[in-house]
Amino acid sequence: MIEIIPAIDIIGGKCVRLTNGDYEKQRTYADNPAEMAAELESLGARRLHVVDLDGAKSRHIVNTATLEQITGRTNLVVDFGGGIKSEDDIERAFRFGASMVTVGSVAVADKALMQRWIDTYGAERIILGADVRDGRISVNGWKEDSQEEIADFLEYYINKGVTKVLCTDISRDGTLMGPSLELYRKILRRFPDLYLIASGGVSGVGDIRELDSAGVPAVVFGKAFYEGRISKEELRNLFNQTKTF
Repeated sequence: MIEIIPAIDIIGGKCVRLTNGDYEKQRTYADNPAEMAAELESLGARRLHVVDLDGAKSRHIVNTATLEQITGRTNLVVDFGGGIKSEDDIERAFRFGASMVTVGSVAVADKALMQRWIDTYGAERIILGADVRDGRISVNGWKEDSQEEIADFLEYYINKGVTKVLCTDISRDGTLMGPSLELYRKILRRFPDLYLIASGGVSGVGDIRELDSAGVPAVVFGKAFYEGRISKEELRNLFNQTKTF
């Protein structure tokens, strides 16, 4: 069964969701992300994807206090992303409780630094963030598009030791329009051993089942739960079926 990973996106210390990464299209779902994390854990979650949207926009991590509250209140395995651009950023993320970090922009802008982090912390603790718009990698909170093609980007880092990739189709993110199944199938055809984490567009349990049938190892979702498209009982059942890697 596909691993299901709920997401908490943070702006101003609150749990929010954007649409297509647009900070002008923001909706707040909870004032206390740590309480939300505890509720997800009570439903059976073992993993959590936390995104510091303030950090992504500011180009350095911001919401470390919220990260510390989440990891202090729960036993969830937290991967943390958003604004990790320097040695200080990654050190603080781990110090405040993250088990793994998701790194995207640095992987484009400074390959030597990304390689040093892989070597220093281990590939199992570094998730490559591959945020895709029109086939190219987007960076800096999705405000800029690089010239990096998704396939070449993945191949480069797989050859450098990366084993986990979080791939978000920006055009689907926060839209509840369904995930980019063909994108993920294409990636897995080329890189069949990759631990690919799909993100963006999940609208309900049916989408998760489709990703599972397509052989996608894991999926991140948030808005479908916050909007009631996935009920607590459905989520509890999903968590009971999944396994954590």
